[in-house]
Amino acid sequence: MNQEQKYEEAFAQLQDIVRKMENDEYSIDEIAVQLKEAQRLIKFCKDKLSKTEAEIRQLEVDANGE
Repeated sequence: MNQEQKYEEAFAQLQDIVRKMENDEYSIDEIAVQLKEAQRLIKFCKDKLSKTEAEIRQLEVDANGE
């Protein structure tokens, strides 16, 4: 997926996949593909959150002069 993807977009896509799986909207053939996409989206979201958390911590450190 595009490196410019936003967290909110990825999270919305993940929610859509989960909703469709819960409602049995995917065929057997689509399930594996959608699970792989869900895994990719989860990794993207986790990485984005970790990076943002690290940036916030660094800003706090910088603001406190440490």
